Amino acid sequence: MENTGTAPADRRRQQRRVVLATGVGTTIEWFDFFIYAQAAALVFGPVFFAALGPSAGLLVSLATIGISFLFRPLGAVIAGHYGDKVGRRQVLVVSLFLMGGATTLIGILPTPAAIGVAAPALLLLLRIVQGLSAGAEWGGAALMAVESAPADRRARYGSAPQQGAPLGLILATGCFALMTVVAPDDEAFLSWGWRVPFLFSAVLVFVGYFIRRRVEESPTFVEMSRGGQVRKAPVGVLFRTRPALVIVAALAFAANSAASYIVAGGFLQNYLTSPGHPGQLSRTTVLLVVTLSGLSWLVVLHFAAVVSDRIGRRTTFVIGWIALAATTFPLLLAMDSGSVVVLFVGVTAYMWAVMINSGPLAAYLAEQFPAEIRYSGVALAYAFGSIFGGAFAPMIATALYTGTGSLYSVGWYVVGIVAVSLTCTLLLRDRSGVDLGPGSRAYDGSSFVFGRRAGHAEHDRSTVAS
Repeated sequence: MENTGTAPADRRRQQRRVVLATGVGTTIEWFDFFIYAQAAALVFGPVFFAALGPSAGLLVSLATIGISFLFRPLGAVIAGHYGDKVGRRQVLVVSLFLMGGATTLIGILPTPAAIGVAAPALLLLLRIVQGLSAGAEWGGAALMAVESAPADRRARYGSAPQQGAPLGLILATGCFALMTVVAPDDEAFLSWGWRVPFLFSAVLVFVGYFIRRRVEESPTFVEMSRGGQVRKAPVGVLFRTRPALVIVAALAFAANSAASYIVAGGFLQNYLTSPGHPGQLSRTTVLLVVTLSGLSWLVVLHFAAVVSDRIGRRTTFVIGWIALAATTFPLLLAMDSGSVVVLFVGVTAYMWAVMINSGPLAAYLAEQFPAEIRYSGVALAYAFGSIFGGAFAPMIATALYTGTGSLYSVGWYVVGIVAVSLTCTLLLRDRSGVDLGPGSRAYDGSSFVFGRRAGHAEHDRSTVAS
């Protein structure tokens, strides 16, 4: 059984703390990620890779965004091992300090003019540390929220760590927009203005730690630990028993990762601020459009999570993929319109489609794996999905546009990944409402593919049997 051993009032209080802690923690993690992505698109080319020339420097700068994704699985393996052995909470504290420390150090990193090739090398090293931390963070935050939630509100609670992505983007783009006002000329912005958001991360980390240290361990892990059901090598068990599930689950949301990084990963910002096309806008304008649009994403994300608790995860995801395919080309047309209003509408509609699948994602992945290997499974599926979809999306989009001269090539790239994710979504069993407790019979002997939405029935049978 789930969420036992505490009085109802205490349980509700703890659930509120978990929602706050996971939301704040992932907001900080995503803030750190997005300020790097913004800087890679706007700053790092001329600052750290100027010797390569403008075009090559930009591509290499955008490639450093993707490099960190390659290390997310390693972070997920390490975090999954300890998260399934010693608990979700302790791993989350470590990941918070890792990400914040690396981000702050980027803010004080000398340029090649001061230390030569060591500067881009250190930038890459710190980006790798960010990747390790990101691989550890999301899975733990998602499980803390979902495993603490009532069965019929899992997606709603699980949307708290998902809110961290738009909140982090709003905070990151807002900080960069502010710095373009404080340091409006290129010399000041490229010299010191871009560093301020990175240094601000140190403040956010200590705020996040203060909130997270008051949160108790996931009730599912506590029950698992008391029952002696903790595995010695959970990652090994995962790959021995469910390797295909990890890959299919990863591909089932890869398109969301790719699509979101077109807007949030630097491609849109670089395209719209580069001279030579009809839609060119100022750096400040583009950042403000994304920031203001992001405020509405939070509402759609939460609404989609609530809806998925009623109609199931898979149905919600299918709706999301159709909406994303339908809004991709209108976004690209808006990027060439030269109109701030049209751009705002295009970005907002496109990202609303992305948010439809972001809302229930935490519950969707958590319900795919049994408790004993859940951290490992969720963290690795999320890490691989980020690689398959988002790791090099800004770089690929830039290369496609540079090679073809047409934004439509970028649109077909996004639609192609959506087709892959839609196929994998239809393959996965919908386990909405399934019993998440250790020893749940819902995961015994059943294939993860082609399942009907039987979660609530399975949950009821398991509860009666216990």
